Amino acid sequence: MSFENFDLHPTILKAVRQCGYTTPTPIQSEGIPKVLEGSDIIASANTGTGKTATFVLPALQRFTKRRFKKLYGKPSVLILTPTRELATQVSQAIRNYGKNLRFSSVILVGGMPYEPQLRSLSRQIDIVVATPGRLLDLITRRNVDLSHVNMLVLDEADRMLDMGFVDEVNKIANFTPNDRQTLLFTATWDENLARLAHRLLNEPERIKIETQYTQKNIEQRLHVADNFEHKNRLLQHLLDDDELTQAIIFSATKIGADTLAQDLKSQGYAAAALHGDMKQGARNRTLTNMRRGKLRLLVATDVAARGIDLTSVSHVINFDLPRFAEDYVHRIGRTGRAGANGTAISFALPDDGLHLDRIERFTKQQIPQYEIEGLEPTRTLRRNRPKKRKPRENFSAKRKGGYYNGPPKGKNRSQHQPPPHHRFQRRQGGSAAKKVGA
Repeated sequence: MSFENFDLHPTILKAVRQCGYTTPTPIQSEGIPKVLEGSDIIASANTGTGKTATFVLPALQRFTKRRFKKLYGKPSVLILTPTRELATQVSQAIRNYGKNLRFSSVILVGGMPYEPQLRSLSRQIDIVVATPGRLLDLITRRNVDLSHVNMLVLDEADRMLDMGFVDEVNKIANFTPNDRQTLLFTATWDENLARLAHRLLNEPERIKIETQYTQKNIEQRLHVADNFEHKNRLLQHLLDDDELTQAIIFSATKIGADTLAQDLKSQGYAAAALHGDMKQGARNRTLTNMRRGKLRLLVATDVAARGIDLTSVSHVINFDLPRFAEDYVHRIGRTGRAGANGTAISFALPDDGLHLDRIERFTKQQIPQYEIEGLEPTRTLRRNRPKKRKPRENFSAKRKGGYYNGPPKGKNRSQHQPPPHHRFQRRQGGSAAKKVGA
């Protein structure tokens, strides 16, 4: 199958070819025809599988046949993303695929000045790409009107719920028409997402691409470190490798990212930090410097695990293991982009065994452990699974003769009389005595 098999306008197909794409990915092959038909869909697929084009191309198709007057500040397509970086990536895809069309789009994200966004909303707007917090703020200020939205896209919906945006998403959806088309894209699926989909989607079609939690072109390695200083020595050795052209180093905290980036800069490395406390302008400059090759090392928190497409990253280093197993997949997916080979290296302290077990159970594969000559660990990784707790005994019912844990199985509880040593029988009077005697 090729993109020509879809009922897309020739100008869109021309832009797709100019981007170098000829064969659609599995999610694009299944999703694009259903979106063009106007169906609500729930699409489950990993990051990097082409979800963005699955909703961007049909959205652009709407503007090739329109015959209606211009509406100022009233978009017809709304795309919600969890992070500013992902919103920027989606906006770039819209510009790339729609460069031969006449339409207008705007990005509304936090951390940026209000005035430029307000000016853009005073003109004709066809597509809005936004993060939930900033969009809801502008709706409250009555700067944007969603009454003409006919396509609502929730990109990385699982991440939005993880970040606590479920209330904002529901409020935003309430400002859109009930007969809109709603598309929900996610990498994982759970009960919270199911409840959200039940509220927002109308008889959705389910698209589930076979999940490959880790790509075959990404080599994974595990190094056990005795302590924080041992981690730093391992990192120093890895950074001396000439095969490491650019790397993203993941830290568990924002303070840790700033400290590690500053230490690397003091050692002469071209490094910078990236985390949620930075202003959007600073984050944009950092990513631009990384894309232009001015930076070799990017020390980031999990804000960079999704929505950042840097094709030149050769290595991902988990200086700290992620809190959630799903974040491990998104982290290492920052390397090995566009079919290139990549390397993902994780450091684990002896007490990180449980975290590592969760990751390996989620990815359904074991991460091979490596040792560097002269930097071998002196402590072993504790990988003992937690023991199952015994059922809690009824200590309140303890009397001579042992414990009373209720009637035997198969007996009618209302007809069963507890043994005479049970506390309810030994009491004289009171509500409990009346209950037993009733």
